[in-house]
Amino acid sequence: MAELRTEALRWLAVCEPADKVAGVLALAESWQRGELTLDHSAALTATQTIPGYPERPELVPPSAVPQRGVATVAGRAATIHALAHIEFVAINLALDAVWRFAHLPLDYYADWLRVASEEAHHYSMLAGHLQTLGYAYGDFKAHNGLWEMAARTEGDVLLRMALLPRTLEARGLDVTPPMRAKLAQAGDLPAAEILDVILADEIGHVLIGNRWFNWLCAQRGLEPESTYVELATRLGALPLRGQINREARLAAGFSERELAALSRAPGK
Repeated sequence: MAELRTEALRWLAVCEPADKVAGVLALAESWQRGELTLDHSAALTATQTIPGYPERPELVPPSAVPQRGVATVAGRAATIHALAHIEFVAINLALDAVWRFAHLPLDYYADWLRVASEEAHHYSMLAGHLQTLGYAYGDFKAHNGLWEMAARTEGDVLLRMALLPRTLEARGLDVTPPMRAKLAQAGDLPAAEILDVILADEIGHVLIGNRWFNWLCAQRGLEPESTYVELATRLGALPLRGQINREARLAAGFSERELAALSRAPGK
């Protein structure tokens, strides 16, 4: 039988988006059918370049990605492309969480495999909608900020949980509703409906990050809230700017005290 973490690493290295999506969805189905083993303790090593990226889109610094409004088809396409890219990278992030970190409970690996399959679904919806606008994934420039944070946290699963799901992905909970409203106002109701699906799923993804962050803190005898502030500050993930989606963050496992502290953070 194939082994889950080894297979996650294999699909992480795949470059073609359609192939990666199909492979991840099939992997999740195989896991559900009990067709995979799990080796918690294996020290795996990547022998291929990871993550696998297609030749396009061109990856540039965030400041070099043009900002466009949604009043035109091209502007909406650029926005959908940016979201599709985030979801493609999110597939890689979830697969990386599965293969990279050993000695964790079975539920940890099952959780992040589920996240990978849902991110694959999100990517497919967005890439499909992009085609209805006359564009394809790869037609616009994109940046690699999400994966850069993954590289900075690859040595410690606690750091990974703190900085990816609890910080960068949680910010998605904040920015998705206003983006959805802009797309709906521009008449792109299919895009708005896709964002409704993504927001509901992403609350669950951040909740998973919170679950494992808190579990790891308990294992290490750390107080979660102060530990998070220390880690996020050290890696430059604070202060948080912009409006907080309080309802979504509460549903995703943040405490009232944390949200109050975030609301008072410098830059708010």
